[in-house]
Amino acid sequence: MAEEKKRTRRANGESAIYLGKDGRWHARVPMGYKDDGTPYRRHLTRPTRKELVDEVRRLEKQRDEGSARQPGKPWTVAKWLEHWVENIARPVVSENTYAGYEVAVRVHLVPGIGRHRIDRLEPEHLESLYRRMQSAGSKAGTAHQAHRTARTALGEAVRRGHAAKNAAALAKPPRMEEDETEVEPYSVDEVQSLLLEVNKRRNSARWMLALALGLRQGETLGLRWSDVDLDNEYLKLRRNRLRPKYEHGCGEAAPCGRKAGYCPARVQVRRETKNTKSRAGRRAVPLPGPLVVMLRSHREAQARERAAAGNLWTESEYVFTKPLGGPLSPNTDYHDWKRLLEDAGVRDGRLHDARHTAGTVLMLLGVPDRVIDQIMGWEPGGAARMRARYLHVTDPMLKEAARKIERAIWGAPENLAVDKDQDNEA
Repeated sequence: MAEEKKRTRRANGESAIYLGKDGRWHARVPMGYKDDGTPYRRHLTRPTRKELVDEVRRLEKQRDEGSARQPGKPWTVAKWLEHWVENIARPVVSENTYAGYEVAVRVHLVPGIGRHRIDRLEPEHLESLYRRMQSAGSKAGTAHQAHRTARTALGEAVRRGHAAKNAAALAKPPRMEEDETEVEPYSVDEVQSLLLEVNKRRNSARWMLALALGLRQGETLGLRWSDVDLDNEYLKLRRNRLRPKYEHGCGEAAPCGRKAGYCPARVQVRRETKNTKSRAGRRAVPLPGPLVVMLRSHREAQARERAAAGNLWTESEYVFTKPLGGPLSPNTDYHDWKRLLEDAGVRDGRLHDARHTAGTVLMLLGVPDRVIDQIMGWEPGGAARMRARYLHVTDPMLKEAARKIERAIWGAPENLAVDKDQDNEA
């Protein structure tokens, strides 16, 4: 039976199928509207009507499911990632999150998979990139950061119809175990050694807030005196100190030749603090008596520094400042921590290990989980997972458990001694 040539009147939104003068079958499939509001139709052509109808139905299904490619030239992975990180992610995520995304896109993803078309990217392309990154010396954690960034960016592309699938959601990132080291919280003896050294230093209360209460670096450096109530012995955590970011201020006519952070006329382009991102992060934390004393002494010392500096003092409301006022830099704070460990003769560790130490001490003291969660700033839904990550079973806890088992099964130690004497007499 000859294939039909006659066109029939179509309903609105229905695909048009017709035999062209070239002898091939053609279709115009309505796909929605372009950015300027004009209708967008896809043109298909096949040698037979049956082949064309099958392809039209496949495309209409993609259209109805929202997975069809949108009008215009297909995005490359590089163009999409660069557009996504600057125009979609940056306005809605924190500065720190954006910084992580931007590095992953610029350093790893664009050079590694940027030339692929976004609608033709496969999981294997990403898995190959992760292997190349590790072969070049990147840690598994770095590959994971690139993976998470790609998954988020490509998920948005799928949601907007630029790709039919999220290749990163299907790809397998490398295992993390080889890069993860077990965190060993500082012992009570080590904390006391740090305390002896801390008392000799400027901003001594800063370190005890980390070791005793587990405050994050950003929370501690973002503290203002209005957040601290020494009379009622508590402080409120409301904001985080951000890492500074600078741009050159020297101008193109007379460039300084240095990195932006070392430019004599550098301009800070990132705000100093941001509000904590979660409700659990905005919390009240009780102050132990010795910390209240340390903070009172610190406030008096800061007043003396202000008076001695005179006009050179940079006024701010921060609890912890530089010698001439103004907020402490997180980078300077990190190096101060490393020097503190060295001077105290305590093993090296991350600044964040102090937070693990504080959480473990709270558990050792039998503080209820709900109170620990508030002090540490953990969301109720994820608190159990965070406790498993931060609260460590120490050797004294294991020994105490062994003693409890001994008493339960074998009885009190004096009973064991009597049994042994009876055995010897027999």
